[in-house]
Amino acid sequence: MKQFMIAAWLLSASAAIAQKNPAPFKAGDKVAFVGNSITEAGFYELYIWQYYQLHFPKRRILVMNAGIGGDVAGQMLTRLDDDVLAQKPSVVVLTFGMNDSRYFEYWNKPEADVRKEAVATSYNSYLEIEKKLKAVPAVQKILMASSPFDETMTGPKNNFKGKHQTMLEIATFQQEAAKKNNWAYVDLIHPMTEINQRGQKKDTNFTITGTDRIHPGNAGHLAMAWLFLKAQGLTNSVVADVAINAATKKLTKAVNSAVTNLKVAPQQISFDYKSNSLPFPIDSISRLWGNPQKLSEALPVIPFTDELNREMLAVTGLKSSSKYLLSIDGENIGEWSGADFLKGINLALEHKTPQYKQAEQIAELNLSYRELEQKLRAYYWLQYNFFRNKGMYLKDDAAALDSVNIAPPSDWAVASKKENYQAAIKKENRIGWENEMKAIADKIYTINKPVKRRVVVREAK
Repeated sequence: MKQFMIAAWLLSASAAIAQKNPAPFKAGDKVAFVGNSITEAGFYELYIWQYYQLHFPKRRILVMNAGIGGDVAGQMLTRLDDDVLAQKPSVVVLTFGMNDSRYFEYWNKPEADVRKEAVATSYNSYLEIEKKLKAVPAVQKILMASSPFDETMTGPKNNFKGKHQTMLEIATFQQEAAKKNNWAYVDLIHPMTEINQRGQKKDTNFTITGTDRIHPGNAGHLAMAWLFLKAQGLTNSVVADVAINAATKKLTKAVNSAVTNLKVAPQQISFDYKSNSLPFPIDSISRLWGNPQKLSEALPVIPFTDELNREMLAVTGLKSSSKYLLSIDGENIGEWSGADFLKGINLALEHKTPQYKQAEQIAELNLSYRELEQKLRAYYWLQYNFFRNKGMYLKDDAAALDSVNIAPPSDWAVASKKENYQAAIKKENRIGWENEMKAIADKIYTINKPVKRRVVVREAK
């Protein structure tokens, strides 16, 4: 009855309020993503930030990882003040549900009982978080439903029947709470579940999540970033869209870009080109421990390219069957037919272009930034999930170091952070990491500005 009354109250309080989408980040925003291990992994928020760096190079923002592995809403409540709000964010993105919805309990108790207790516990913790967030009215709040537990893929790992439904019920109260407070809401669980179910119709082993059903790999993180950017209304924002009519020798379109010094000769077209954005580079490397997913594996299952990564060059009036060479700043990019140029070439997919290489530099810097941030998150994981329970929170003394060093291998979460803590225990090292991160961000926002390029399209011999 109590659960029904909670649901009824939420529905009645939000019935007249439309669901609010998050606004695009503005220059100067400090965005804290608060979550569990999926957030701590650092990739979906890195991809969101990288998109902003590339697409809005003059709109400097800061994205902060405030994820702690294993956290439920109650643990996020405990650290909200000193781990999140103390950083003075202008935007807080809060996501929970994966751990709140329980795990092995489904093997030992009736599913309905596990769900009832899990949802009620998560909801009550959330209400306390809500009070704290309401106390900072200047901060933009975004509630984000978790990525899904993939209950339908085949495989032996983590078969917790009923967990997904519990997550859906947690997502329901998150959505209704966002409506009630007129806060923004981003849904990951429903669209990512749909992606999984579509893929599993062809291959029962398919998952956009991961082989453990819980932790998305790089492809899953890109899907999460795409859904977040989509919620912000940023899809269909081209890197650039240029069209030239060779027959009339005229520029017919230049979206999010400038084309000057256009010259059309019988066998060659040349022009100066400067886009306002850079393409988003996609690699094929597995970067998350224990998950073989690659970033590129997301492209067949989400419309990331069509919606967020189109740098189009079209030329009409060419001989449809003839071949034409494209070069940019003297670099040969590739060869296409006149018919291909009529349809348009997506330069964002061409790894040889100078602008793609420029974007790759930024992506590499972001990975270096993440590596440093991971050291800090490992340090704070120990503070909140290990030292706090031992009365050693932020003491960073010899006893704290000893307690980590003697952690048995079976306590893998602590043991895996032993080496990192030996460095992180020294405040000067942590300050050094923070300074390095700021220097990397400064460099990114120095080299992320598009520059004028010379483009030549000439008929192949």
